[in-house]
Amino acid sequence: MKHTSSKASSAYVRRNRLVGYGFLLPNLIGFAVFILFPVLASFFMSFTDWNGFGQMKFTGFANYIRLWSDETFRISFVNSLIMTFVTVPVTLFLAILAAVALNKGVKGLKLFRTAMFLPHITATIAVAVIWQLLFNPTMGPINSFLRAVGIDQPPGWFASADWALVSVIIVNIWHSVGYYMVLYLAGLQGIPSDLYEAAEIDGAGKASQFRNITLPMLSPVIFFTVIIGIINSFKVFDMVFVLTQGGPGRATHVLVFDIYNTAFQRYQYGYASAMAYVLFILILIITWIQFRGQKKWVNY
Repeated sequence: MKHTSSKASSAYVRRNRLVGYGFLLPNLIGFAVFILFPVLASFFMSFTDWNGFGQMKFTGFANYIRLWSDETFRISFVNSLIMTFVTVPVTLFLAILAAVALNKGVKGLKLFRTAMFLPHITATIAVAVIWQLLFNPTMGPINSFLRAVGIDQPPGWFASADWALVSVIIVNIWHSVGYYMVLYLAGLQGIPSDLYEAAEIDGAGKASQFRNITLPMLSPVIFFTVIIGIINSFKVFDMVFVLTQGGPGRATHVLVFDIYNTAFQRYQYGYASAMAYVLFILILIITWIQFRGQKKWVNY
């Protein structure tokens, strides 16, 4: 009897496993076809010379060696670094300030929250059209205001090689800050109010509470947003593509835009794959450093 019960139990477990695998199978197939296979194929292509039509020619590490002497790649690499290390801290700082302000129970909280988040869900084309009008060198309201306050020669913004990357960074920050604000607002609402009440009893001011309670309790969210922010900044493509097409000149060439041009404009798929893997390794190293260092400042 005991043996029969054990066999029935084993059959029940196996049946449940098969049902579970059945539910997982569509997702696993999608992952294999649309993610795993392209990643492996791209890795193989990075060691070849292929234009997408003819026969692949294996070239070893020639594509990776070529990157060192590619001036356009170097410019794109530097622009991506500037984009990331300006956009991420400014965006997260503004997002924390907005979240703290909205967490105070102000009137119209939902309206302000929606207004802050709306740019993030607005189509990139619409965002580009709006900001191209705002930054228009001759008729835009921003330059009109600057002239009104005494600046005779305001920046050319997207039309200027000196200001184009700054303009894209401004638009990217405006487009992203609402998303991170919502994450920080969720983190703030999860902090127990008892901690602030105890701090007030001990005589701690608002600045002290923010430094010793809010920031430590928000550190897991900050850690997450820093990683996501860095990855998203290195992956910026659509904003550059729509606003400037990488110009003027190569002023707003970033890595993903350069990869796109190399693959789909010049049909150098092997070389573009090598660029993509350099970007992947760069993001992997930065993320690994963050995970190594998070034990010293993230409080769970």
